[in-house]
This record gives sequence, C-alpha cells and structure tokens, in this order.
Amino acid sequence: MPRLVIAAPASGSGKTTVATGLMAAFAECGLEVSAHKVGPDYIDPGYHALATGRPGRNLDAFLCGEERITPLFLHGAQGCDLAVVEGVMGLFDGAAGQGELASTAQVAKVLSAPVVLVVDASSQSRSVAALVHGFASWDPRVRIGGVILNKVGSDRHEELLRAALDESGVAVFGALRREADVRMPSRHLGLVPVAERRDAAVDAVRALAARVRAGCNLDGLLALARSAPPLAQAPWDPAAEVAGGAVAGRPVVAVAGGSAFTFSYAEHTELLAASGAEIVSFDPLRDEELPKSTAGLVIGGGFPEVYAPELSANERLRKAVAGLAASGAPIAAECAGLLYLARELDGAPMCGVLDARARMTERLTLGYREAVALSESVLAVAGTRLRGHEFHRTVTEPGSGAVPAWGWTTATSASPCPRREVPPAGRGREIPPGAAGQAENQTPERRVEGFVHAGVHASYLHVHWAAEPSLARRFVERCAA
Repeated sequence: MPRLVIAAPASGSGKTTVATGLMAAFAECGLEVSAHKVGPDYIDPGYHALATGRPGRNLDAFLCGEERITPLFLHGAQGCDLAVVEGVMGLFDGAAGQGELASTAQVAKVLSAPVVLVVDASSQSRSVAALVHGFASWDPRVRIGGVILNKVGSDRHEELLRAALDESGVAVFGALRREADVRMPSRHLGLVPVAERRDAAVDAVRALAARVRAGCNLDGLLALARSAPPLAQAPWDPAAEVAGGAVAGRPVVAVAGGSAFTFSYAEHTELLAASGAEIVSFDPLRDEELPKSTAGLVIGGGFPEVYAPELSANERLRKAVAGLAASGAPIAAECAGLLYLARELDGAPMCGVLDARARMTERLTLGYREAVALSESVLAVAGTRLRGHEFHRTVTEPGSGAVPAWGWTTATSASPCPRREVPPAGRGREIPPGAAGQAENQTPERRVEGFVHAGVHASYLHVHWAAEPSLARRFVERCAA
C-alpha cells in the first residue's frame, strides 16, 4: 500500500490544508485514495471523506493501542491505490509524559511510512534548513522524505527556501503561496463540519486540490509513497473482532446523524453490523419519528448547542426518544447525545430522558482519559477499563441520585494545545467500581461522569469501539432481547 504521512513542526502550519488538498488532487487524477487522521479528531476526517469519496479513518494509538494501528489502516485502505495520513499537532507531540505515544511519529514508524513535513515558511528563509534538519535527525527511525513549503511570500522567497534545503539534501515537493490561502470557517471546537456547509465545503476542497496541483510535485510524492515497504499484518476485520458472531433477529439500531450529530468513527457502525444489527440512520433535526422497528439507539457527538432551538422544536421526535427510553430499550449516547437526552440545553427543552440540565460555558474541557465503568450498563460490564477522550464546552448539572457511567482522576489537565486538536493528557489512577452518586464523589482530582439509567448509557467520554468490540456486541445483544 503506497502511503504518505503529512506532518508538521507545529500546529497551524497547514497540515489539514495540504493533506486534504493532496487527497483531492490524487483522487481527481483517478487514484482511489484512502484518508486517515492521527488522533481522535472527528472533523478533519469529514473533509477527507469529501476529498476521496471514502470514509475518513482515525489512527489513535492511545485509544486503540499501537498493535491495532496497522490492521485498522489496512482495513480502511483496502482496494486503494494510495493512502494519505494527516498527522496531529507537531510531528513528535503525543500523550504528555508518555514518550511518543499517540504522536504522528509513532504512527509513521508503525506504518513504516515516509513523512512529508509541511513547514510554515512565512517568517524565515535559510533557517528553514536548520529546522528541517532538526526534525529529520531527532529520531532516525522516522523517515522524513521531503517537505512542502507553506505560506511562501514570493518567487524570490521560494528561491531562498529551496536553495537552503538543497544544501541540506532534503527534497522539496512543493511550495504554496500565502496569498492563495483557502479559508475554511471554524468555531469553538475547530472547523465547521462538512455536514453543516456541504456546498461550501465541496468548493473549498476543490480549491485546495487546484492549489496543490499547481504548487506540488504529485509525481514525486506518489513515487515517495510507493517507496514504503510492504506491511505484514492482516487488515482489521469487524466480523472477526466480534466474539460470538452476529446475534439472531437483526434488531434495528437507529443511529443519529445530520448536521447536529456528525462525530462518529466508521468502525462503530461496522462493529454493530457485524454483531447482527440492521443500521438505519436518521436526522433529529428533520425526522419526526424514529426508524420503523427501532430496538436500540446510538447518538454520537456533534454540535447540538448550535442547533438547540431546532432540536427542541422537533417535539414529536423528542417524545419518541423519551418513549423508547421509558420502554427500557438500549440507548448509547456520547457527548452531544448526552446533551440531547437531558431535560434542557441552554434553556431549550430536550428529550428529558436524563434528570440533568446542560449549558454552554467559556471553559474548554479536553484531554485523553483512562476510565473504568462504575456501573453495569447496556455497553459495559462494571469494572471494564478503557481509554477515551473528552472535548466539549458544555457542562451538565445532574439531579440527585444520578448513577455515574465512568470514573477517572483528573490529574490530566489540558496542556497548551491548538484549538481543535485534543491535547496530551497523562495517565491517571482509576476509580474503583462501586462509586455511588456523582456530586458526593466529585473532587478536583477525582471525577465520576455520565449516567446509567435503565437501558441508557450517556456520557461525555468518546471511546473507540475497535479497542473494545465487546461494547458493540453487548449493545446489540440487549437490542435483540
């Protein structure tokens, strides 16, 4: 599988611009391109999918384990001519205090993939050679195959940069002008998702492709990608991951989508289907009823705070969701799904499934977590340990007697990190199962979080089910029952 990793010395250098533009440019040349993103970010893969026509896939060694990186990569890249992996933060930035874990460099080494470094050249000339030399020599096991110069000011500026890099022996695969920058709108958690601005996003991706074609050596980059050695492991297979195989009965699992619920990993629905579920999507902004014969409901992340009035106005669907929950049917909700199930969000009535109120704040909560399931639920057996991440600007205020879903310690406070990318977080001591109630267990160092009530499991914690396929199988079993 020919492959490239698009990395940078630091966030803000233009990784997303270059990676998405390359994906689209190669796809327009007739190649089948597989798109991947290092880390847990949901938004960039949406643009990658738009560029390639295939699902964007995440490669996160913290969430899924280093041993699953290559199988997940090969699963996503099956049948493709080229794979492009967009990095996260700076090349060597990973989980704080844990070495290279969850870094772009780790993924590049695991995949034996050449790295193309995107360098913001806006305030330097000959110094660019020293910068690139430092990154190329820091870890000899990371192969820097070349650079793409971004935010170049003029032809003369480009000449100086190329001359400096010629002296260092590092190949230059392209130079993109500063004035040709393609802007994509963002807000409190990063880029606006594709689902919210599809027509404008299509135009932006086309513009990125044209910019990359004009400024980059695509033939040289493809030759570099083809220099990657073979990978010996087998592709990840959701059917093989599900212990016990598919359950009988093909229960219908409704999966929320549309503009308000755009955050999900492609492997989740693949695991649900492999577990025997019939997957039917619906849009809480537009559909007034749940899909016919719904036996279970999955509501992922997104931006319900942006659409609170519209979600609240769809009273028929809110009542249908509340009725499904009252029947004891399994419901799994993450972050945005948690807010939708609450009594209200910023004063707007929601489904009222959970005795909690949610509101926006100025504080951004983000970071990796190592969590333990505190309560038996439709997703997990009490005591199950797994890794996840938080990424939100809302808080929920639970009523009395709430039964928490997860527990962890929060010695993992966010460190300086660019908006939109989940920052490193250190390893925390886990809270043992059996912790009761939320408020009485909450301290600055100790957190219990989420809700378990009847068939509902709702939490801010995003997890990657490929790391624990039993979550999908258990959920579908409960739906079939």
